[in-house]
Amino acid sequence: MCGIVAYVGSRSAQPILLDALNRLEYRGYDSAGLAILNGKGLEVRKKSGRILELAKACEAHPVQGNLGISHTRWATHGAATDQNAHPHLDSSGRLALVHNGVIENYLELKSQLSKTGHRFASETDTEILAHLIGEAFQASKEKGEARLIEAVRNAIARIHGTLGIAVIHADLPGLVVGARRGSPLVIGVGQGENFLASDIQALAPYTNRVVILQDQEIVSLHADRFDIIAPLGAKTNFKVEKIENGVTHSDKGSHPHYMLKEIFEQPSSILNAFRGRLDSDGATAKLGGLNLTSEQLRKIERICVLGCGTALHSGMVGKYLIESLAKIPVETQHASEFRYGDSPVSAHTLFLAVSQSGETADTLGALREAKRRGYTCLGICNNVASTIARESDGGVYMHAGPEIGVAATKSFTSQVTIFALLGLLLGRLRSLSASHGAELLEALTHLPHKIEETLKHSDKVAQVAQKYAATRSMLFLGRLANFPIALEGALKMKEITYIHAEGYPSAELKHGVIALIDKDTPTVLIATQDGVYEKNLGSLQEIKARGGPVIALAHEGDKKIMGLADALLEVPQTHRLLQPILNVIPLQLLSYHMAVALGRDVDKPRNLAKSVTVE
Repeated sequence: MCGIVAYVGSRSAQPILLDALNRLEYRGYDSAGLAILNGKGLEVRKKSGRILELAKACEAHPVQGNLGISHTRWATHGAATDQNAHPHLDSSGRLALVHNGVIENYLELKSQLSKTGHRFASETDTEILAHLIGEAFQASKEKGEARLIEAVRNAIARIHGTLGIAVIHADLPGLVVGARRGSPLVIGVGQGENFLASDIQALAPYTNRVVILQDQEIVSLHADRFDIIAPLGAKTNFKVEKIENGVTHSDKGSHPHYMLKEIFEQPSSILNAFRGRLDSDGATAKLGGLNLTSEQLRKIERICVLGCGTALHSGMVGKYLIESLAKIPVETQHASEFRYGDSPVSAHTLFLAVSQSGETADTLGALREAKRRGYTCLGICNNVASTIARESDGGVYMHAGPEIGVAATKSFTSQVTIFALLGLLLGRLRSLSASHGAELLEALTHLPHKIEETLKHSDKVAQVAQKYAATRSMLFLGRLANFPIALEGALKMKEITYIHAEGYPSAELKHGVIALIDKDTPTVLIATQDGVYEKNLGSLQEIKARGGPVIALAHEGDKKIMGLADALLEVPQTHRLLQPILNVIPLQLLSYHMAVALGRDVDKPRNLAKSVTVE
């Protein structure tokens, strides 16, 4: 989840590294640091806290040089302190390393190194790797850059776990060495300069020409060239790709936070999710990236959706959509559990791996396990150059644009929209009538406008947020496809307000949850008019009878519920299968406005990172 950036070229490295780190701060933000070769040796600056603290340190004591590595950290081993911040040095002090990943056998390696006289300045697993590479460098009989490359290869062979690293050595002033195993790493190709980063986003606006480093590959990076070395030591073929939409800079515009900006971008992100994918003549969807024929799609007997957090919730809505439209059984699994479980899978099962970043470690691991078992696996991602997108048999690109806020918003609604398209496609290949398909297509085309109408209620939602901002615990209830919306609403509330919140099916109220109801615990009840509307009103009455305040999410103009609830969140009406997409938006706004009222750091909530690239 950490961010890595390296630069080698003719320009001053410090401002470039700091700017690029700012673009990656959503990946980790408890400390940051950089190391630059200044012509005499290594010069290091690192500070706990946000990148602003590192920038202040660099402003007070600037570092000169044209080659350097940098890092923004999300702590795994060791607290967020200056000492634990990256880069880390070897025992000679002439080698510096930054690392994204987890070294699982670091205690064993640390013990071995300690016995041979190594002393450590931090509590991190990464420092052990710096010492291993330094030791291998000293022992190597190779000359020039081959010496550092061999040292990196020999050291990482002793490592159990994941890594994306960048290494520099004072004896090799024109060289950066990078290596990847499990954690993403991308080369940015410039004119007389080159970059290395854990995320394409860091490279804007420096270049849009990239090479995605593959697992087990090592790169030697110079200002005027780079070489990629395969696991067996031979140079490998690679392709320089031009990323049109990936390397872009995203600013907040007129909005105070990225999260609010991204909530308000949903009319366009939804439009981009279905743009060019609607077939009005066939009353179906066109998803050519699946790389499956109609005959292969018809043979699917089950679907398994793999995801974590918000992506899993979108899959739970997707289950409802696909089962309703295509009558194919769908199960959803926490990606983190599937890889290590023994759940039986039937022969004609299609796996769907859902991840905004396309780099989520647990989801990638589950995808690889499903592929190892011989199943067809598709990805639903927002990053076309991501590992999940590359390792899947096919998939659907979300086209949501950069999502910087840690709390996912527009990526969730884009994912659900894609599930609606997939359900429509599979349904029309089976028994779904053209008239029902056309109804859904018509509703999809009007959805961006409906979202715009929903967003007009933001100020009213803010008033509700002010009223309940002091609460310490909340419940979110919904039924059928709105149950995962309740889960997502509760997750958003937990993530950015730090208020304890739980989501449940409304009917589970009587099976234990009702014990939590009291005057200080608000319940958000999703009660738009559908087949279980009256049932939801019954749940509302049960909560009110026990003194619990109710925030009802209902259709505009619902006078019946208006007289029963303590507060109202309103949404327009749309096709029943698309209603969950509208229903989640007031819940996103509610958590946002409550977080603002509480003075939380909305875009960078404590303990969280945007792209979870470690297990």
